[in-house]
Amino acid sequence: MAKRNFLGPHGTVLSLGEFWLLTIAGFALFFGAWSLLAWSGWLPPNLLPSPRAVWATLVRLWDNPFAGHVYADHMLASLGRFLMGWAIAVAIGIPLGLLMGWYRLLDEIVTPLFDSIRFVAPLAWVPLAALWFGTGIGGPLLIIFVGSFAPCVISAYRGARLVEPRLVEAAQTLGASGRQVIQHVLVPGAMPSIISGLRVSAGLGWQSLVGSELIVVGAGLGYLMVQGQGNLATDVVIAGMIGIGVVGFAIDVALRGVEAWFRRRWGQTA
Repeated sequence: MAKRNFLGPHGTVLSLGEFWLLTIAGFALFFGAWSLLAWSGWLPPNLLPSPRAVWATLVRLWDNPFAGHVYADHMLASLGRFLMGWAIAVAIGIPLGLLMGWYRLLDEIVTPLFDSIRFVAPLAWVPLAALWFGTGIGGPLLIIFVGSFAPCVISAYRGARLVEPRLVEAAQTLGASGRQVIQHVLVPGAMPSIISGLRVSAGLGWQSLVGSELIVVGAGLGYLMVQGQGNLATDVVIAGMIGIGVVGFAIDVALRGVEAWFRRRWGQTA
């Protein structure tokens, strides 16, 4: 079996053992510094609980409801909202980016408006989403959609523009219609860029989650954190942050696997 290596931040190649050793060392340093700061007494426990206290809170929240639900229900509620909002962004953003890269007129019409809107932070949409949708699910979906949409469009657009013109000309010479060129040349050629953009869009969409759950919802990790803040329960707030980090990391790992599969299929190296 071939030895698996990992690329370090400065281009150094790390073995699997070295990778995990450095990863564990990083976490150990972080939690060690957190523990020392908590135990030093510089900050009271209600402002900075120790890792042990937060872990105890996580265990307690897993079986005992807080803000109406147990921890797993809050996590699943957030994940469900994210997947719906992200799926809508992918379903609209990828085709739009491909068409903008293919049709120059559409590119010139859409780009000025798109460039203006994409610089508006997702949190800036929270008041408008609350006015439009009230307490319904539409508000959170809009915030997650806004956070995920721009990377989908940009990655598909760049992928379409990077397709070699000679491949398009060859397909047209063989009598392929515009739809066939898009289906058999443009989409496969842009796919590596699209897959890379999906990781970025998923990360930004997941980061928009807490902002989306500032709108009135009944469950979710962001809702759990807001309720913890209202109850002056810092350990609950940190527990919610840990859940957001763990699920976000899992989403990124899954998409990294999809990206690696596509790169292998297209004969590229990761």
